[in-house]
Amino acid sequence: MRKHLPLNALRAFEASARHLSFTKAGLELRVTQTAISHQVKQLEEMLGSSLFRRLPRGLTLTDEGLALFPVLADAFSRISGAIERIEAKETREVVTVGCVGTFATGWLLQRLDRFRHSHPYVDLRLLTNNNRVDIAGDGLDLALRFGDGSWHGTEAIHLMAAPLSAVCHPDIAARLRNPADLVGQNLLRSYRAEEWPLWFAVAGAPCPMIQGPIFDSSLAMAETAARGVGIALVPIAMFRREVETGRLARPFSAEVAAGSYWLTWLKSKELTAGMCAFRDWLVDAVRTDTPSGALRTVSEGPGNPIKRAQRIRGKQRA
Repeated sequence: MRKHLPLNALRAFEASARHLSFTKAGLELRVTQTAISHQVKQLEEMLGSSLFRRLPRGLTLTDEGLALFPVLADAFSRISGAIERIEAKETREVVTVGCVGTFATGWLLQRLDRFRHSHPYVDLRLLTNNNRVDIAGDGLDLALRFGDGSWHGTEAIHLMAAPLSAVCHPDIAARLRNPADLVGQNLLRSYRAEEWPLWFAVAGAPCPMIQGPIFDSSLAMAETAARGVGIALVPIAMFRREVETGRLARPFSAEVAAGSYWLTWLKSKELTAGMCAFRDWLVDAVRTDTPSGALRTVSEGPGNPIKRAQRIRGKQRA
């Protein structure tokens, strides 16, 4: 017979899973750490499965906990949103979208007013990030990300390719004649270490030892390059304005395909009317403004273009 699980225990588990801490969950729910621990233990006994591994310095989720957490997080988020709308006596639907900052500033923000006018009932909440995102943990409905589309447990729609190109201050660009001139220059790096080697392979030049600073954001890299500190490798389509105004220069035409921009959401999440509205508007905007977007939908991705490029590079060396 199906068990009737206590709501307080489910809430205690969801908060504990989000914080990976009984103490922080207790502070959020305004009860003691002991009460949270007891409620979670009660839930585990009713389910006949452990949901957490108790470690000396915190918690980790078991496979059962990982399966249950996003479902509960989504359910509590929907309940909270419905209550907010009832209390506010409005019918607007809140849609929370996480977006990598480069795509937000380079493409999305200048078009959001179009979405607002065409979908006034959607209360869009945009949270920018550096491409490291936890859709369930961050309470997101949708996430705009850079990569290969292969994220576990997600559906993904390919929006547009984002080839990387070298950019720098115009004064530095004036001194560069060919890619080999980059030897000895300060090459700014992202946390994806393979990008510069792939770019040099495409440019037909040997890759030097790269020891420049590492960034977690293309925006920060581009700003550093614009200040004359080094050469950055960035998704050039997101920095057209900076190149057109002369704040950044593009010394070489070589580009490397190291990823694309994708719209993603959890497979376990049922799409609401507002989520579908944003998805359909975004797909249409990309198709209209970026004819080469090559939209397609995947589940857990089509394969890694970086690895594909590495295989090509290996064949070239052979």
